[in-house]
Amino acid sequence: MAESNVKNSMTQTVEGNNLIFTRVFDAPRDLVFQVLSESEHLKNWWGPNHWTLPVSKMDFREGGSWHYCMESPDGDMKSWGKSFYKEIVEPERIVYEDFFSDEEGTINETMPGMKVILTLIEHEGKTKIVSHTQFSSEEALKSVLDMGVVQGFTETWDKLEAHLERIQ
Repeated sequence: MAESNVKNSMTQTVEGNNLIFTRVFDAPRDLVFQVLSESEHLKNWWGPNHWTLPVSKMDFREGGSWHYCMESPDGDMKSWGKSFYKEIVEPERIVYEDFFSDEEGTINETMPGMKVILTLIEHEGKTKIVSHTQFSSEEALKSVLDMGVVQGFTETWDKLEAHLERIQ
C-alpha cells in the first residue's frame, strides 16, 4: 500500500488495482451531494485547472448516465467521458462506472474503465468524501496514474472546494 498526503489534507492511497482519495470539504453534506449530482454545478468545477466542461449531458438516476467533454484552455484538446450510474443513495453515496468515450458517447475500449464509489460522510459540520476507484487490473491503474490522474484529481477537488466556497 502506498499512501501520500497531498495539498489541502487530501490523502491518496494506491492498493492493488484501487485508487482511493479522501478529502474533507467545508460544506454540509447535502450541498456537496448537490454539486456532485447536478450538471450546472459540475460545469463550474469538474476537470483540471483551466479546463472547461462545455458539454455535460446528465441523467442523474440509477440506470442513468452522464456524457461530458473536458476541454483544454486553448481548445486544442478534448477529453470525452461517459459514466453510468449504478447506485445513488442521497446524500451518502454515488456509485458509477466511468469510461473514456468519443463525442457520440461510444466507449473507448482501448482505455481503462473504472468503477467509482463516492462516499459522503458528515464530519464535524463538514463533509468528508472518500472516492474509491477500482480498475480492472493494476496495469490499468498504472496507465491512468501515468496520465497524471493524481494531479488532475487534486486540481479538480481544489476547484470543487472553491466552488463550494462561492455558493455558500
